[in-house]
Amino acid sequence: MIARKFPLKSLWLAAAATLVIAGCAGQKEPATQALNAAETALAAIRDDAGKYLPGDLQGVESTLTGLKDSLQKGDFKAVLAGAPALTNQIASLKDATMAKKTEMDAAVATATTSWAAMAADLPNMVSAIQSRVDILGKARRLPKGMDAAALDSAKGGLEMMKSTWTEATAAFSSGNVVDAVAKAQMVKDKGTEVMKALGMRTG
Repeated sequence: MIARKFPLKSLWLAAAATLVIAGCAGQKEPATQALNAAETALAAIRDDAGKYLPGDLQGVESTLTGLKDSLQKGDFKAVLAGAPALTNQIASLKDATMAKKTEMDAAVATATTSWAAMAADLPNMVSAIQSRVDILGKARRLPKGMDAAALDSAKGGLEMMKSTWTEATAAFSSGNVVDAVAKAQMVKDKGTEVMKALGMRTG
């Protein structure tokens, strides 16, 4: 039997292909582990990040999706090259999310204290303005320095106060204390303006 001779070049190409395949197979496991670790780390902060920094979260998710696509295509080298940057992105997102959460928690605590005072005072302000508007509406003559246009403007301001206060109480009931206080402050500011226009004491 005569042994068939193979060209040296063919043998070299076959050996190189074998090495490439072996190399790819050797990269598959670490690439998969790297992405699994990244997914686990991101899952731990996803809810808070989505709440406080949705834009930043979207960027990290995009990077992760790209590397998962590379893994699926067998481009393990690209995954291993990109994994460290993804890990850093997730770590930065975690730090930023925790900082934002701490900031928001402090804002909520401050707003909760402010709300307690506003909830006690503002309904009385609205009631006092309503009483004054009712009296002036029935008066034969308006006080010196006030005309019908000014009274109408005050009535409009009062209606704005009522509707905004309703929005504020709804926001508080839904747990959005910061928004509730912001709306309540609008009521207070408008109330001070209307009271001055009606000749009422504001202090």
